[in-house]
Amino acid sequence: MANDTSHVKALVFDVFGTVVDWRTSITREISAVGSRLGVDADWQAFADRWRAGYSDGMQEFRDGEREWRTADQMHRERLDILLPEFGITGLSEEETDQLNRAWHRLDPWPDSVEGLTMLKSKFIIGTLSNGNIGLLVNMAKYGGLPWDVIFSGDLVNSYKPDPKVYLSTANLLNLEPHEVMMTAAHNGDLLSAQKYGLATAFVARPTEYGTGERKADLEAAPGINVGATSFIDLAHKLGIEG
Repeated sequence: MANDTSHVKALVFDVFGTVVDWRTSITREISAVGSRLGVDADWQAFADRWRAGYSDGMQEFRDGEREWRTADQMHRERLDILLPEFGITGLSEEETDQLNRAWHRLDPWPDSVEGLTMLKSKFIIGTLSNGNIGLLVNMAKYGGLPWDVIFSGDLVNSYKPDPKVYLSTANLLNLEPHEVMMTAAHNGDLLSAQKYGLATAFVARPTEYGTGERKADLEAAPGINVGATSFIDLAHKLGIEG
């Protein structure tokens, strides 16, 4: 890997799976609802399918089949489908909305807050997520994530890997693309960012998808600038002691 990162001034992060453990958090929330209602089901499968609905919604936009929608809107559409399929009926609108906001209450990975705080001591740090800004702000408040700035596809009404999503970060920070480092647990995200001139850092999250069929990326793809096992490890590799 090319490891000259001396030009980097800002790190922007994929959030779902990279910064927060969405699968465990969502499974916990829906399991609690099921337990309260006396419904027993495979709640990990529920979490996986709920997340898949978000990905499907973004792909429909990319394919020109639907207009742009926020993550909250896409999550709610899929939730309304999944609840009756898994035997959950009778929730009020307020209860359903509160459940949909489970995506605002995702637990950080154990190293996230400490590692981000270390990185913040040297770099500008911010999100670069397809999640909407309100969701990302609430998640940061919930999990104590010390962002300097929130970037989102919201700002350009699009989703990664659209180049304007990646490049918006450099434009808004008045930086050159190579001065911004995209950080993610997903090689596809990083390779897309790299195509548009951003520096890249891979952080492994091997348990993101549990033990299901989908497997997490375990190491950085060739050409990624930095590969790390945690945000703390990344901070060390970027010259931060502690």
